[in-house]
Amino acid sequence: MANETILIVDDGRENRDFLIEYVLQPNGYKALEARDGREGIEMALTHRPDLILLDLQMPRLDGIGVLKFLAERQMDIPVILMTFHGSEEIAVEVYRLGVKDYVKKPYSVEEMLGAIERSLTEVRLRREKEALTERVLQANRELQRRVNELNILHSVGKSVTELMQMDELLPRIVEAASQVTQAEEGYIFLLEDGRLICRAQKRANAGKARAVHVESDDPLVRQVIEHRTALVLKPDQLKRSGSTLRSLAYAPMFIRNQVIGVLGVGNLSPDSHVFSQHDSALLSTLTDYVAIAIENARNFEALRRAKEREQQQLRVTFERLVPPSVVDHVLTHPEDLKLGGTRQEISVLFADIRGYTAYAENAPPEKVVEMLNDYLSLAAEVILSWDGTLDKFFGDGLMAIFNAPTPQADHVHRAADAALALLRAGEELRARRRDDLAYSIGVHVGEAVVGYIGTDRAMNYTAIGDVVNTAKRLQELATPGQVWVEEAVMKRLGDLAEAQPLGEVKIRGRRRPAFAYNLIGLRSLT
Repeated sequence: MANETILIVDDGRENRDFLIEYVLQPNGYKALEARDGREGIEMALTHRPDLILLDLQMPRLDGIGVLKFLAERQMDIPVILMTFHGSEEIAVEVYRLGVKDYVKKPYSVEEMLGAIERSLTEVRLRREKEALTERVLQANRELQRRVNELNILHSVGKSVTELMQMDELLPRIVEAASQVTQAEEGYIFLLEDGRLICRAQKRANAGKARAVHVESDDPLVRQVIEHRTALVLKPDQLKRSGSTLRSLAYAPMFIRNQVIGVLGVGNLSPDSHVFSQHDSALLSTLTDYVAIAIENARNFEALRRAKEREQQQLRVTFERLVPPSVVDHVLTHPEDLKLGGTRQEISVLFADIRGYTAYAENAPPEKVVEMLNDYLSLAAEVILSWDGTLDKFFGDGLMAIFNAPTPQADHVHRAADAALALLRAGEELRARRRDDLAYSIGVHVGEAVVGYIGTDRAMNYTAIGDVVNTAKRLQELATPGQVWVEEAVMKRLGDLAEAQPLGEVKIRGRRRPAFAYNLIGLRSLT
């Protein structure tokens, strides 16, 4: 029994009492009662019961009238009709109006209870499905946050070495720290000749982080430096200390096992994010980048004063070795962050976890979330390793593009090579997890409109065009463990690719068929 609420709409008091005393209460249901159709409608609107037991013939408003009222307002409440006088015409009409079951008076306790259970089964299943769907969506949202964190950390790890000026580098790190931890404020403190100096800060509601040079004597920062460990304080701890902050997190920065400073974030607003140990771990990851970048910046400054020519050569070397990413592009060129796109050639990759539906049906929700984390995190790592751009996650699949926003002369080869690498990684993961899941992948190349799509307040960097649709359809046609590519991809790869021709395939939504291949192997460009 699920303790559901059932509304009885019947002008007969004896029938209402019988239902309450002998059917509903003994079986754990909550009972509501109405004496006629109008009162029943008022009760339904007020209480939104899980089920209605409805008499056909009543004063003021009969059962047909009640059903029509519910249907007109699309109130999705199951109804069991009760009547002494029934006919085939009445049955057809009430079922058309949404009645779930039809019980003729007089009826037994067992008959009514059976009708109630049948009608509520659909409600219970729908609620369970909605609850499971919400958990999966929440897992997807959490996974998307993790992917965003990976993108930011990946960008920081590749871009901080390009910034050799401390006044440019340190605010960039504070911005990244604030972004990944959902912080309103951020700070970098450095030890300089025994003094504690705040070198970069981001204040709440004050725009971007900026470089500063302010001596500080923050006791909490000194505590982190002394104990050499990260610090996370919750609202109750800060309230006892008299601080105006709601939450804060500090992490020490090391160079060769020596503490050189502290990276910190803080939140002030009453409804702002409360930092966790996960946020502390993100800060610690960033401090590794900061320490390396600071040491590089210091070494670079010394080299600049001694050898200007070598300094320029070193900068060129770093720029040649470190490719930019979407986040780096946005941080470097914020003026480009506006709605609109450009027409250009891209390679598109779609991947989907085959076997997911059966797995989700039979596994506990926690296992489903764990599986999604494993497979989609693996896919994200592969795409990022091949310098692809993660466009989006959708359920158990993902889309990635190559050659945007940064031009890649070998983008077709990158996309195909990443697809094969993802299959291999997926097979290894399946062996470790001992499940029956596998990726199916589609790859296509062609022109698309690439840019920021959405609204001024919420936009996504994505691609739109036939090349995207075709890549998705190829993925849907591919069987588990296959990479399907279109003929245009094979022409670009030439003799480097090993593939099995599959012939013409019908692409849903497209008048012309596509000639597909199953990609088996790919040789390196070098």
